[in-house]
Amino acid sequence: MRYAVIVAGGAGTRLWPLSRAAHPKQLLSVVGGRSLLRLAFERLVGVVPPERIFVCAGSVHRDAILEHLPELPHDNFLGEPLARDTANAIGLGCALLARRDPDATVAFVTSDHVIEPIDEFHDALRTAFDVVERDPQVLATFGIPPSSPHTGLGYIERAEPYRPGEPLAGGEVFAVSAFIEKPGLEAAREYYASGRYLWNSGMFVWRADTLLRELETFLPASHAGLTRIAKAWDTPERDATLREVYTSLPKISIDYAVMEPAARGEGAARVVVVPMAVDWLDVGSWPALARTLENDSSQNAANTVTVLVDSEGNIVVSDDPEHLVATVGLRDTIIVHTRDVTMVCPKNSAERVKDLVARVHDAHGGRYS
Repeated sequence: MRYAVIVAGGAGTRLWPLSRAAHPKQLLSVVGGRSLLRLAFERLVGVVPPERIFVCAGSVHRDAILEHLPELPHDNFLGEPLARDTANAIGLGCALLARRDPDATVAFVTSDHVIEPIDEFHDALRTAFDVVERDPQVLATFGIPPSSPHTGLGYIERAEPYRPGEPLAGGEVFAVSAFIEKPGLEAAREYYASGRYLWNSGMFVWRADTLLRELETFLPASHAGLTRIAKAWDTPERDATLREVYTSLPKISIDYAVMEPAARGEGAARVVVVPMAVDWLDVGSWPALARTLENDSSQNAANTVTVLVDSEGNIVVSDDPEHLVATVGLRDTIIVHTRDVTMVCPKNSAERVKDLVARVHDAHGGRYS
């Protein structure tokens, strides 16, 4: 049976001070009045029914997530006592779903992207499900055809077309040659020109038991711990076991732990990529978020009341849409206002907001983070 898990554990520190530990970016209603988590859930409906959609996120966000997703069965929330990166979040989902349904085929999707058009997303998702159901030893990922030589994203190098025997009803599928970390500009230009490289979406489809076997090969400590958690999940010992075991698991991403060695042929599974021809916006920074806001004639993006005199290319955001932000002679600057913090920085320093959050935490503890 087909399932989906939304992995929603990101901290979103580059969207501080709007995004906080208690209210991370996936819960911010920043796109048409809806949260990124809400958009991720709605994208899945139509391919996977709501009762087979799960969310894996920090336990502290359970109530907020259930408020954002009233259709989500409460038992479909998989709470992490603390973040241990994607290998363990995804492994937890696989361990629990394999226990529920030994034939479970699971899509793991992100919670912090804007993806359009939805029909293309659905087509790619169905293609990946189809491939995995025909060949249970396949680990399928999704690659976004690049629109520029981007240096801030990982890449997937595709190889020959992958054909599981009978023609697929959906789109193309390719074997994967390699996963490549964020490249320099010259390499990114070569990747873009070649047509063989796709942006790494961080989304996947596979059988739960297949991923668990690969995890046992490449990350045995996590496999053993997650198996123990799954056995205790429906017992009174669940919370104690989860706290004890999960906090001890090695913190590592699914790409490092499984996908990269599997693509090199070091495991039993085969890795394929399904191109997903969508507009794919990673809402992970203020310039990215600004692309979801309306611009005035001077290319100022704002979600609040503004008076901007002789000001161009600014990003102005407030958690109070009636709060007035006024500027004179300002260029290419980010201004973010919240009840207790005002943050101002040049747009070309947006990536340094994460460092700023660390400095604020050092100076003030968790009061503002």
